[in-house]
Amino acid sequence: MIAGRMEYTEAQKLPGKYLAFDCEMVGVGIDRSESSLARVSLVNFHGAVILDEFVKKRERMVDYRTQWSGVRESDMVKAKSFDEIQKQVANLIKDRILIGHAIYNDLKVLLLSHPRPLIRDTQYFAGKYKVVKSKYVALRNLVKQELGVSIQQGEHSSLTDARATMAVYRLHRKEWEKSSLGIQAATLLPPNAAAKGKTPEPAGDGERDGRNNEKTKKKDKYKYKEKRRKAPADEEDDDDENDENADGRGLSSGLSSKSSKKPKKQKEFPGGGRKGVSSGLSTVVRRKGKAESDRGKARGGTAGPGPGPSQKNSGVKDPWWKELGGSDSGSGGTSAKGSKFSLRL
Repeated sequence: MIAGRMEYTEAQKLPGKYLAFDCEMVGVGIDRSESSLARVSLVNFHGAVILDEFVKKRERMVDYRTQWSGVRESDMVKAKSFDEIQKQVANLIKDRILIGHAIYNDLKVLLLSHPRPLIRDTQYFAGKYKVVKSKYVALRNLVKQELGVSIQQGEHSSLTDARATMAVYRLHRKEWEKSSLGIQAATLLPPNAAAKGKTPEPAGDGERDGRNNEKTKKKDKYKYKEKRRKAPADEEDDDDENDENADGRGLSSGLSSKSSKKPKKQKEFPGGGRKGVSSGLSTVVRRKGKAESDRGKARGGTAGPGPGPSQKNSGVKDPWWKELGGSDSGSGGTSAKGSKFSLRL
């Protein structure tokens, strides 16, 4: 696959869902230190070439860097303009998963961007999943370790690098797609993405059936939870209806049963009212013995702490109200206001 010595069917030549991407640079500027895009290569999941074009230079090309880029002066004869290549690449990678090694450098020279959930950078994922010890592994070292193939021994080729990147991704695809980026990618890809070109590799009929069954189970589970959540309220309504119609008395039976229940006895507090709230009544403090003797004298009876026989038989209550006002309580009584042992608050 990496060497490109495969024969592809018509279906395998279509772009499909996955595209691998790589670019080659040449030197421009006075001191040859600036890099400029010279070649762009795109391959599909099976390594078939989707795009492989050279790019015309707007600046004067100073160094072809052939020993690294593999680009020669003769390759620029059929080169296309930058704007044309940029537009082609943008249309091809739209709504597809893009694979590359340090891919942000390649996107940068093309002045393009791509949604992060649809990018699979083999350099980043190799470091994240501990495929290699180095965080920024070179592509040739990663391919040598994982595939046992040596690349970039002499002149580089963006086509060979793109195929090697796709081969590494295919080796670890199942593990890498379990990440959060893989889940987000499923939401970003349009439903008709397969119409752009099918590839035999993605999920087969068995996997699709499994996914459909899993979705059905989730829907059933959600409906069951909703039913359980609404069940208590429905059961209460049914119980109320049964209670009303049990004796054939309808609403009156329900009301009588409710009225038969004894209300809870609330705790009473001294002086009335509720706890912590004043009842608004005045409080009278007086000495018991002296007050009763005064009441006895006022009625013409004997003084004493307790009520006499005449008081018990008369059935008339003590005129306590006469002691609360500002007026005199009687001929022989004293006013409550001037009483020594009376206190009105």
